[in-house]
Amino acid sequence: MQNLRTPYYLIDETKLLKNLEIIKFIREQSGAKSVLALKCFSTWSVFDLMSQYMDGTTSSSLYEAQLGYDKFGKEVHAYSVAYSVDEINAVAKFADKVIFNSISQLKLFHNTVSHLKVGLRVNPGISYSHFDLADPARKYSRLGVCSQQELEDVSDQLSGIMFHFNCENDDIENITDAINQIGHKYSNVLKKMQWISFGGGIYFTKDDYPLEKFCKVLKDFSETFGVQVYLEPGEAAITGCAELVTTVLDIVHNEIDIAIVDASIEAHMLDHLIYHTHPKIASHESGENPILIAGRTCLAGDLFGQYELDTAIKIGDIVSFADAAGYTMVKKNWFNGVAMPSIAVKRLNGTLELARSFDYTDYLNCLS
Repeated sequence: MQNLRTPYYLIDETKLLKNLEIIKFIREQSGAKSVLALKCFSTWSVFDLMSQYMDGTTSSSLYEAQLGYDKFGKEVHAYSVAYSVDEINAVAKFADKVIFNSISQLKLFHNTVSHLKVGLRVNPGISYSHFDLADPARKYSRLGVCSQQELEDVSDQLSGIMFHFNCENDDIENITDAINQIGHKYSNVLKKMQWISFGGGIYFTKDDYPLEKFCKVLKDFSETFGVQVYLEPGEAAITGCAELVTTVLDIVHNEIDIAIVDASIEAHMLDHLIYHTHPKIASHESGENPILIAGRTCLAGDLFGQYELDTAIKIGDIVSFADAAGYTMVKKNWFNGVAMPSIAVKRLNGTLELARSFDYTDYLNCLS
């Protein structure tokens, strides 16, 4: 790792495997299959490992669906908030399941995908999210069909239903109650289906999560309605497995010491800026040395956060930020033309592999 030039994302397959083993356990105990949510994590250099434990991928666009087909293999679930004609024609050539967001799109394109397993996203009117921005059932949500009667009217055209209504839900009582509500509310339609997806956003890889109880809820639902249950883990599949590794370039003082690293919260960990959160430091323990860590762009608010660390930060020090996989690598950008972090993987055997690096040519080619 000392030979790698910062900044870089470092994915640790041993840490990734911990999550994958839980996904495997859930399938063995409940029968529920898991497909990776590519909107959260699309770094295909570790797909060979992930595909041994997961059943395929689910997507939010044509390109994600194509990536799942090309690089992951196994089942390809293709969902989009809205398909164009060209996109649905392309998806129809390789997807296993096509999931529509609305009844109007279902009616418009059903004939094109009738040879596939056709699904529809349903908004059950309940959700779990700490952020309104990410709440699938927020007021005026465009995500999924709300009308129960309209759903029943088109149920004969469907083989399955997708309910995606959670964001970082680690509350077993909440998810149990929600699944029971769905079973009661949509009982007549569910009995006609072959498969049901409960989407992503369920934090079942959290330490001490009651997996046995979760598995029983999934298995009971599957047996009650005679359906194959799917989960769509994104964060749950890759949480805790990656870091953003940076170097301190400068330290300035304005009432507090401010360390400027060779990366950017705006360009390289954008979700933290969007949701007004701060990443944890993976390279240092907590202590009594205050420091504000900032990115190197010209954005005044490009701040990783204010920390109290065990040692005083110096120019040239390495600072690593935790949980740099989910909704992070898929959102990295070229703001200010700041160097894009490389992608490195620590394989299960301990070998460190540089999977991808970026240079000026990549910056040039993403523009016109």
